[in-house]
Amino acid sequence: MQFELKLPEIFNAADYFVDRNIREGRGEKIAVLCEDRSLTYSEIQERVNQFGNGLRSLGIRMEDRVALLLPDTEIYPQAFFGAIKMGAVPICLNTLMRPKDYKYFLNDSRARVLVVDNSLLNCIDPVREDFKYVENIIVVNGKGAENDLAFSEMISQQPPDLEPAPTSPDDACFWLYSSGSTGQPKGTVHLHHDMVYASETYGKQVLNIRENDICFSAAKLFFAYGLGNGLYFPFSVGATSAYLPGRPTPEAVFDMIQQYQPTIYFGVPTLYGYLLEQEGEMNGLRLCISAGEALTPEIFKRWKERFGLDIMDGIGSTEMAHIYISNRAGKARRGSTGQIVPGYEARIVDENFHDVPDGDVGTLLVKGDSAAAYYWNKHDKTKETMMGAWLNTGDKFYRDEEGFFYYVGRTNDMLKVGGIWVSPIEVEACLMEHPAVLECGVVGTPDAENLIKPKAFVVLRESYKPSPELEKEMKAYVKKALAHYKYPRWIEFVDELPKTATGKIKRFELKNGNA
Repeated sequence: MQFELKLPEIFNAADYFVDRNIREGRGEKIAVLCEDRSLTYSEIQERVNQFGNGLRSLGIRMEDRVALLLPDTEIYPQAFFGAIKMGAVPICLNTLMRPKDYKYFLNDSRARVLVVDNSLLNCIDPVREDFKYVENIIVVNGKGAENDLAFSEMISQQPPDLEPAPTSPDDACFWLYSSGSTGQPKGTVHLHHDMVYASETYGKQVLNIRENDICFSAAKLFFAYGLGNGLYFPFSVGATSAYLPGRPTPEAVFDMIQQYQPTIYFGVPTLYGYLLEQEGEMNGLRLCISAGEALTPEIFKRWKERFGLDIMDGIGSTEMAHIYISNRAGKARRGSTGQIVPGYEARIVDENFHDVPDGDVGTLLVKGDSAAAYYWNKHDKTKETMMGAWLNTGDKFYRDEEGFFYYVGRTNDMLKVGGIWVSPIEVEACLMEHPAVLECGVVGTPDAENLIKPKAFVVLRESYKPSPELEKEMKAYVKKALAHYKYPRWIEFVDELPKTATGKIKRFELKNGNA
């Protein structure tokens, strides 16, 4: 379905997501809830302006990069939109990485300013002497090294008014780094109109987000998924965001639900699985959203049985800013990723980029105007992935006659067993239906004849213990449910699975024996 976004030639995303709420009379509406603190849209606007003025006082100019290494608190929208409003480009950095990663991010991006929370300075201090371009480090909630600036002191000295920089809808607005599961992370450059496009399509036409919603995202703001969930979707309509600074453990999630009574909850499949293992309630929710990796039919079924709520599974990417295929409220289909989001188009193609018939597996291409402009300093990778108006997701899908999409796996995750393609997702979904399995990952492993066969790494529920008998039982379970050649020849019981920061299983580590 075509969707045309009409924006003026001079357009600043911070003006749209922050200042517009003031102009439309929502200045006293609560924008952010965090721990025992709450800020209205007027208070957010004032601090956005002060931070933008603070950057100007440091000599930051339009299109300069400003890196953000922050937990989810009320500071995030202030720094993110403050940088955008004065014309700079914020870069959302993953808070779960290591010092060497931050050295790479900051030198690759050439960011001139780093805004970092005091709790994360230990990740910066070992490599700060290696930063080639960082001129100022601004510390939130404390004071760092001698020449670092304190965030609170910096903004307190700045005026509360700031005119938006005269950017265009097609100027660089913010960066996100890809997870780097197949190489070095890539700086993904998004434009000023991208967040608006995602808000007008998925935000309004799938979530039906409205002013009285309270949004809580277990996925953090530095993820593409979390940034929409917890920041620009609620800000697009003057809704409220509830922030959890710490880890989204099941206990913490249930506490957030009880404390803030959100109406929309955004999670990932792994966390949905762990929540089902704990005591707690999900009262007050109208929507539960999942993305990040495929939601198994078993988790969907058990969630519905326990809480009476469908999980609306969807798929998005860093490159497309947010979700472009999704289930709908009241029409969620178990095992399916859903249907195309209005405003986006999708094709499933073979190795020659010819469309395949419904029911056939191929590579998913997607098209929509929230797509990133390019990867920073990755020309070949940009050409490989961003094929004109179409983006090559690298994901294997098939589509049924009703337009529902089904995820099969990543292109490089598919297994060829006995000359026949096997999806690890299908085998994992089958194993997840066994009562002993909490989560699992399936990869290809060579047998004694050096032929590839499926191997499963399984995390058991607390009430089960590893044993040869249980392994034999699980193999028989898969043989009965799926074609014989798909069953895992080996099952290794592990305490946890290696995952990316977005919750995706690191299959390449499982292949290398790093469970």
